Amino acid sequence: MRVDDPGPWPRDEAEALALQDRLRPLADHRGPGPAAPRLVAGLDVAYAGDGRGTGDLVAAAVVVIDTASLAVVERATATATTAFPYIPGLFAFRELPVLLDALRALTRVPDLLLCDGHGLSHPRRFGLACHLGVVTGLPTAGVAKTPFTGRHDPSALGVERGSGADLLDDGERVGRALRTQSGVKPVYVSTGHRIDLDTACAHVLALAPHYRLPETTRHADRLSRDTLAAALGASAWDERLR
Repeated sequence: MRVDDPGPWPRDEAEALALQDRLRPLADHRGPGPAAPRLVAGLDVAYAGDGRGTGDLVAAAVVVIDTASLAVVERATATATTAFPYIPGLFAFRELPVLLDALRALTRVPDLLLCDGHGLSHPRRFGLACHLGVVTGLPTAGVAKTPFTGRHDPSALGVERGSGADLLDDGERVGRALRTQSGVKPVYVSTGHRIDLDTACAHVLALAPHYRLPETTRHADRLSRDTLAAALGASAWDERLR
């Protein structure tokens, strides 16, 4: 899959904030997005250590799911070391470089990207899903395990599968708490680029027939962890040979 080089990555917080400000207007949250995507990719990153330093090993995984069968049709991985420090709200700058490397290894172009993270539900309304969508040009949404920006009214969220409650931040709807399985904790869906919230939630729900997390996230999470473990094992072996 071709992904153009987005240019030099920010070296510090000020440059990262300026880039977010420049790219934010390019994110399209109105959609409508793909009505019936055949291939949906899940993306996740695993970190060595506590995930807060620079120079830490990270592993990215992209898993492409066929929505008709929920079977995995392609996998791609990449490893790198973090070059940008941990700063709340700027997590994309730690994950995007290695995620783009993994995407470039795909032979198919997904119809939709679902990343483990946030999009519009971000303090500056430009989370990882937005940045990823703008850079690739693909419809993208975030599916997170915990909320970041915005809160929902617990009384508005039913206990049954498919119920949802809007995430509001200063009166603005930035995402939705979505119950993918009856009686379990919701996931938090937000738009990234070229898709609207209702469409994104419908696809997340369809990809989560049995578990809280959609199949895209489940497979990408497992693959990123396995890739990191293999890379760490190889690093340890290299050290023993020196």
